[in-house]
Amino acid sequence: MKIPALPGFNPEAFEKYFKNTGWLLIARVGSLFIKMLVTTFALPSYLGSAHFGTYNYPLVILAFFTGIATMGTDGLITRQLLQHPEKENILLGSALRIRIITGFLVLPLVYITYFFIAHFAPEAPAASFKQVALVSFICIIQAVQIIDSFFQAKVKGKIIMLVQVGGNILSAAIKFALILFKAPLDAFIWTLIIDVIILQIGYLALYHKTGNRISNWKYDPTTAKELLKLGWPLAFSSLFITFYMKIDQLMIDAILGKSALGVYSIVVSLSESWYFMPVAISTSLFPAIMNARRTSPELYQKRLGNLYELMVFVSVSVALIVTCVAPILFKYYYPPEYAEGLHTLQVHIWAGVFTFLGTASAQYLIAEGLTKITLYRTAFGALLNVILNYFFIPKFGIIGAAYATLIAYFASTFFLLFIKKTRPNAILMIRSLFLIGLLSTIKEKFLKINR
Repeated sequence: MKIPALPGFNPEAFEKYFKNTGWLLIARVGSLFIKMLVTTFALPSYLGSAHFGTYNYPLVILAFFTGIATMGTDGLITRQLLQHPEKENILLGSALRIRIITGFLVLPLVYITYFFIAHFAPEAPAASFKQVALVSFICIIQAVQIIDSFFQAKVKGKIIMLVQVGGNILSAAIKFALILFKAPLDAFIWTLIIDVIILQIGYLALYHKTGNRISNWKYDPTTAKELLKLGWPLAFSSLFITFYMKIDQLMIDAILGKSALGVYSIVVSLSESWYFMPVAISTSLFPAIMNARRTSPELYQKRLGNLYELMVFVSVSVALIVTCVAPILFKYYYPPEYAEGLHTLQVHIWAGVFTFLGTASAQYLIAEGLTKITLYRTAFGALLNVILNYFFIPKFGIIGAAYATLIAYFASTFFLLFIKKTRPNAILMIRSLFLIGLLSTIKEKFLKINR
């Protein structure tokens, strides 16, 4: 069956890239469904809001440092492999060495952050230092995941699907077994690091099965320096992105306690579970956009505009569905202690519209070599979110954090309006909010049918 092409994309090329996106979406949807059954529904009910807050806390702390540990190599290596396929083994080998070294370097930062919060926050941290220290080794273990960038550059979404769905099925089975055997909280903390180990083993196994060998990877100091030069703005941008995506959870724990964190963690899980979609779509269509940039500036702009409209259409659809379904979820699937999460979710889910656009525009900034602007706009969003949360959380509770997130995501995404180089692209994003191109296409087809 022929897949209908998106305007601005060559039909054959679009079918190739969309099929790759399709595999990525199947992987993520499958993973989402499995996680929702266990992590988002069964586990919160089993642990209760307080223990569920403890379970999520190590990942919240760690999220601030995993981006630095990768030094922005994820998307960067995909781009470099597309531009220099002949340097495949050198690029992968150099990136792996960088990720391992930075992984070790960030561990002390994780521990210092934990003790800083423990000393100055009104409430004690939701998790113990031992629990946070255990999960912190994810920073090192995740180094192998650079293989994911290799498969993305080769447009092999099916391979990624096999790893992610298989890993998540196994992970869910382990958690479900622990629930059945009434395991203690610490057993579930251990699953956080086991989940990552399973994924890395999966990537390694399939990389070797496809005829590739890690033993062929080579470290090159010159390449490593170039990757660090290009990647450090992306790494610190990732830090600021995490800051304005996760700081609300740290502040809720510090101000309102771990039970409130447990409720808000459910909201974030249900809302951010969809954030795989812009990543899957934009990374899969990125090669097509890069090719257009090299051959036709007009086609390049058209493809960007259509990508933005696709993001708006998908994200608004998701937000509408979740807003309508949320009352059913909180009435029939969660204990009464989670009831406060209903209206919070109905606000938080709309921040996804700006996350989708922000993710797509990040690909544009990488293509244009404007990675420092990514750093500036995420820093701005992070600062704004901290200020808003400082005033909103004590006054409005967890729904105040949701409003702060919505405002900060909007401001960060459209920060590009204030920079001359990126203003035309920001205007393109604003146009996409009204789906002008999509509506024009529908109108043209309607008129054509009725002639």
